[in-house]
Order: sequence, then structure tokens, then C-alpha cells
Amino acid sequence: MRWAADVRRSSSENTPCPIVRGLDHVGEWWSMLILRDAFYGLSRFDDFQTSLGIAPNILSRRLTKLVEVGMLERRRYCNRPLRYDYVLTERGRDFRPVLLAMMAWGNRHFADEGQAIELVDRQTGHVVEPQLIDRHTGEPITRERHEMRAGPAASERMKARIAFRNSRALARQTLSDPNLPESLP
Repeated sequence: MRWAADVRRSSSENTPCPIVRGLDHVGEWWSMLILRDAFYGLSRFDDFQTSLGIAPNILSRRLTKLVEVGMLERRRYCNRPLRYDYVLTERGRDFRPVLLAMMAWGNRHFADEGQAIELVDRQTGHVVEPQLIDRHTGEPITRERHEMRAGPAASERMKARIAFRNSRALARQTLSDPNLPESLP
């Protein structure tokens, strides 16, 4: 089982894994910070540069990549000199829950000194804790209730990989179940 080779590719073109494909498009940390700032409403090159303290050549490359992969769209706002806004596309806007989940995770596990940023409800002012839920049932996504399943486009190799992972996860879950008796027959 030599599945790890799929992840080492320099491009996601040949792998069906949505995590690999997503990371290929936005996995570089400057790109995620640019998207974060775009969610705050920044759209101009100079504003991104000021906010991030990023070198212009790096910012230019990252903005170009985010436009190429469809996360941002360039819109001209000045002809002389030629200047563009970089605005979120639908694909880019769909990335917001990923950033919010990363923020919540970072606050929960790496903010020993306290949270520097919190998500709050504008109407109530209460702190909000993002949670992944099933849109159809409204129930939280949990390891105990949910698992990955091969989709319609999965190759035989992908089906085998998912079956292997699910069998290992089920075995670990069963062994760590606190409701099991001390000794098994």
C-alpha cells in the first residue's frame, strides 16, 4: 500500500483527494492570510501589503495565483495608473468556514495567553464558537457518527484507501470505548 506517494506530488492534478487539491490552491500561508484580509474587506494591493508586511514581489505572486485558481477576481478601479481591486469570488467566499475553523482551533489550542481575536454575533455581542454541522440534520459532525465514504468518482485505489482508513478508525474507536468490559472474551 503505497498511498503516501499521492500526497508528495507537486500538483494536485492527478489526485482525487479534495484535501490535497485544496492545499494545492491555498495551502501556502501567505495565501491564507491574503484571503483572511479579503474577508475583512481589503481589496487593494497596497492595503494587503500594509496589513501583512509582505514583500511586493511575494504579494504579487500570491495574488496572481489566487486569481488563477479562482479564489479572487481582479477588477480595474483606475486607468491611470492602471490599478486593480482583488475581490473574493464565490469559490473564495466558500473558503470562509475553513478560516473560521482554523481560527477556533488556534484559539482553543495555541492561545495560552488568551484569545487575540474572537468571532462574535453582531446583534448580541456574544462570542461564537464555530462548529461543523450536517446541513440536512443540523447535527454536529462527530467522529463517532460520521465517516468518509468513497464518492461516485472514486477510483478502485481510492475506494481501497478509504476502506482501509475506516477499518482502522473503527478498530481504534472500538478499543477506546469506555463502555467495553475490562476484559474481552
